[in-house]
Amino acid sequence: MYTLKTENSFNSAHFLAGYEGKCSNIHGHRWRVIIEIKSSRLKNDKQTKGMVDDFSTFKENVRKETDFYDHALVIEKNTLKPATLAALKDEGIKMIELDFRPTAENFAKLFYDRFKTLGYDVKKATVYETPNNCATYSEE
Repeated sequence: MYTLKTENSFNSAHFLAGYEGKCSNIHGHRWRVIIEIKSSRLKNDKQTKGMVDDFSTFKENVRKETDFYDHALVIEKNTLKPATLAALKDEGIKMIELDFRPTAENFAKLFYDRFKTLGYDVKKATVYETPNNCATYSEE
């Protein structure tokens, strides 16, 4: 089995609604996202002969997917009062509302699923919330 791995980072803020502790307050992270794809065989066309995938394409897709979240306040839907949400949007704050609590675990699953829909045979997705703490999602 061949494996390719690439990564990108983004900065964003979040909070964990309903959490009892410091993380219930808005705080930021430099999230590091590592995507690993796999294949039992290498391609044989002219451009990608001997490759699982073209690294330039793979890296660009990882960059595009992660850059979407860069410099945003990422929140779980319905965790801010409507007036607060409207005020932040009115101030021009980049807000991304998710259907889940923005944890490293949930981001790992989000990126895993996203790359599956892009046609990759994903081995695993790992998301670092801090330099020492990460979560990984795989179906293995």
